[in-house]
Amino acid sequence: MGASSGIGFKVAEMLASRGVRIGIAARHTETIEQLRLRYPEQVEIAKIDVSKPAASGQLIDLIERTGGMDIYLHVAGVGYENLTLDPEKEVSVVDINAAGFVRMIDTAYRYYRDNGVHGQIAAITSVAGTNGIGRLTAYSATKRFGQTYLVALEQLANMEGSGITFTDIRPGWVKTPLLTPGVKYPMEMTVDYVARRVIKAVVRKERVCVIDWRWNLVVGLWRMVPNALWVKMNMKLSNPDAPLPEAPASEE
Repeated sequence: MGASSGIGFKVAEMLASRGVRIGIAARHTETIEQLRLRYPEQVEIAKIDVSKPAASGQLIDLIERTGGMDIYLHVAGVGYENLTLDPEKEVSVVDINAAGFVRMIDTAYRYYRDNGVHGQIAAITSVAGTNGIGRLTAYSATKRFGQTYLVALEQLANMEGSGITFTDIRPGWVKTPLLTPGVKYPMEMTVDYVARRVIKAVVRKERVCVIDWRWNLVVGLWRMVPNALWVKMNMKLSNPDAPLPEAPASEE
């Protein structure tokens, strides 16, 4: 879910090239339509906007056309450095990264539970969800929301004995079309590198996967900073006007 570019598209491409049967969805379908034409036996596509109520039914339709679902991978996400706190931008991030996240993750959960499938739900959140970041207010908050939501759903799955497993993938900066061309971001990673790591985390059913080891160290340090000190820190990024990747501060 969220495969028109960046991490989502690259993961879909890698899986299709290996003969995996996949259903892929995005708000914009031009690129995924080309992928379907390249791998007609492996790929089903759908135009889905996770911020719309109809998205749940559209996902179920895609699952049926694909022949079922063993793994649901949620990549859809947006983010902005919104220093003016433009309410429309903040709300748009919440609509997609939080409300849309819940809508689609819950649809996948209900599909597994109602059909007795011991499936897997994987989602790309972000290292930005570790602490609230002033330059990424809505983005970092919604990524933390997603991480906590997965924990709550895992507890529910254990209570219900549904056999559903969860994987929370947290990348750092990834070089995708959503990053400003020519701008160097801290510890920036290539899409190919991150997509391979995403697939490995899903196959191994890792509960939490921070990509990569450098960001894992940074996240560990961030967690040690008390809130009283954290809120006084001046967090600077390379380009305050650049939109973020779909899932790293991350994504994508």
